Amino acid sequence: MTKLKGKIVEARDSNSVDINDSVGASLKHLRKLSGLTQLEMAKRLDVGQAAVSKIEGRGDIHISTLEKFVEALGATLKIDASFPSSAKLALTVKDAFDIIHTDDNQLVFPIFGDDEFKRNRDVVLSIRPQYSEKIISGVKTVELRRRFPIAAPSGTTAYIYSTSPVRAMVGMADIKRVLKMPVKEIWSQFEEVACIEKKAFDQYFEGVENGFALQFENIRSLKTPLPLNELRERFGFEPPQSFLYAKHDLRRALNNEFAVIHH
Repeated sequence: MTKLKGKIVEARDSNSVDINDSVGASLKHLRKLSGLTQLEMAKRLDVGQAAVSKIEGRGDIHISTLEKFVEALGATLKIDASFPSSAKLALTVKDAFDIIHTDDNQLVFPIFGDDEFKRNRDVVLSIRPQYSEKIISGVKTVELRRRFPIAAPSGTTAYIYSTSPVRAMVGMADIKRVLKMPVKEIWSQFEEVACIEKKAFDQYFEGVENGFALQFENIRSLKTPLPLNELRERFGFEPPQSFLYAKHDLRRALNNEFAVIHH
């Protein structure tokens, strides 16, 4: 049987194909490539053969159904939004974020699926002051996220931006490991070192089954925090809602110009 796990199958739209007819047909094609009959696929999905036939004959498929079908093949569903580099969105973010173009004319933003981690990159994490202080003090060694690239390699530097009212870059840490786990397991395993109340934890992860735990090591603080106004003026920096890839000039400045205190 042809194995699809770990493979990337790129789907492209076509002006000659009605999208209402193409999704189910694409799933049928992937199933056949995997060497599975409809009956075998039905067993994997724990549904009747008629249900598989219905899915493969439709175009308006729920994302949850699409994800289950693809995962039953041993693959992973990922949905991106591709914008031309001249789009208003691209003009808005190109100076604030370290964007990589897929080609000279396109920017891709992930909508659904685990993010791929860009090679040789470090990240900036936006963290509330009550948590960033505990990270810098060495008490909090795990940061929690609803979404983060699972492929982030060990040793990736996480620059810690402390949000309002501090609004400054305050330190950095090495990411030892990124774990994607069921939310219940995250709480049972990291309750103490994540330094978060159960109520706040439940509110943060509401609506998701899995979350991400970033384990920190080699935590150090900046001797002098780098305020937001200077970050903006020198590096075109805007605080991310969750995380962004650190631009080269920002990384160089934080590592060379600003003394750090190791804990």
